[in-house]
Amino acid sequence: MADGNAPGSPASSLQSHRYAIKSSVHNTAASRRREQAIAIGKERREALMRAKRVCRAPLSGSDEATIEDGDMVIDEKADLETRTAQAVEELKSALSSQGKGAQKKKIEALRAVRRVLSQSEVPPIQVAIKAGAVPLLVQYLSFGSSDEQLLEAAWCLTNIAAGEPEETKSVLPALPLLVAHLGEKSSTLVAEQCAWAIGNVAGEGADLRSTLIAQGALWPLARLMLSSKGSTARTAAWALSNLIKGPDPKAAYELINIDGVLNAIIRNLEKA
Repeated sequence: MADGNAPGSPASSLQSHRYAIKSSVHNTAASRRREQAIAIGKERREALMRAKRVCRAPLSGSDEATIEDGDMVIDEKADLETRTAQAVEELKSALSSQGKGAQKKKIEALRAVRRVLSQSEVPPIQVAIKAGAVPLLVQYLSFGSSDEQLLEAAWCLTNIAAGEPEETKSVLPALPLLVAHLGEKSSTLVAEQCAWAIGNVAGEGADLRSTLIAQGALWPLARLMLSSKGSTARTAAWALSNLIKGPDPKAAYELINIDGVLNAIIRNLEKA
C-alpha cells in the first residue's frame, strides 16, 4: 500500500501547502515587526527633536532685533569647527578682562560663541564642549552680570542643551543658575531664555527632569507661564510640558494646584 506521506501523494502536497502558509505568515509577521520597530524608532527620534529647540533668532523685544551683517551660515565643517574653538578661546580671554571696554569684550565674545552654535544645521556643540565652553558660560551667568551678558550666556547654553544626550548632560553644572535666573528679580528676556534652556534639558529624559524638579524649576516656570508677554508664556508652557512628561503624575499634580496655572494652560491651548 502506498505511503500517504510519499512525495507526490495528496497528504504530502497538503503538508507542503501548510508549511508554505506558515512560512509566509511567519515572514509577514517578522516583516511587520521590523516595520513597527523602525516606525517606533523614527517616532522617538522625532519626538526628541520636537522636545528640543535650537534658538536661532533673537527673542522678541531684545536689542538685537535683526540679523547682523556678519551672521552668515557657515557651510564648511572644518571652518566652522575652527571658528568655534577660536570663539571659546576668546570667551576665556574676555572673562578675565578688566577695566574700560571689558564688558563690551565679554558681550562680543559671547555673541561669537552664540553665532557658531546658532547658524549651522548641525551646530558644532561637541567642539564647543571640548574647548571648555560650558564652565566658562556658567561663570558668565553669575549674579550681578548685565542682562545682555546673562541673555547671551543662556542662549549659548540653550543651543548646547539642544544637542545629543551627552551634550545636553554637559549643561548640568549650569542648571542651578538657569533655575535661579527664572526668578522675579530677573528681566523677562533673561528669564525666558533660561526657560528655553531648561526646556531643552527637560526634553532629554526622566533623570534630568527629576534633577530640575529637585532644583525647584517647577514653580518659577509656572509663574513665567502667567506672564502677559505671549512669547514668554508660550516658552514657559513648552518647558513645563517637557518637565512634567512621563508616567509619574506627581509633578503634574503639583503644577495644576498652583493658582492660575489651569487658566494659563487653557489660554495657551486656545492659542496653539
